[in-house]
Amino acid sequence: MLNLIFIILMFIVFGRILKFAIKAAWSISKIVCSIILLPLFLIVLMIKGLVGIAVPILIVIGIVSIFTEHK
Repeated sequence: MLNLIFIILMFIVFGRILKFAIKAAWSISKIVCSIILLPLFLIVLMIKGLVGIAVPILIVIGIVSIFTEHK
C-alpha cells in the first residue's frame, strides 16, 4: 500500500516537473527563433539577393508585432 502511494505521488511530482520543463523549453525555443533565427534568415535572404521576398516578410512581421499584445 505504501508503495502504491509512493508511486502515485512520484508521478504527480515528476509530472509537474515535466510540465514545467516543457513550458520552459517552449519559451526558450520561441526566444531563439524570434531573436536569433528570424533576423539571420532575413540577412541571408538579403545577401542572396532575394530582397523581393525579404522585404514583404519583414513588413508582415512588423505589422504583426505592432498589433500583437505584449505581456
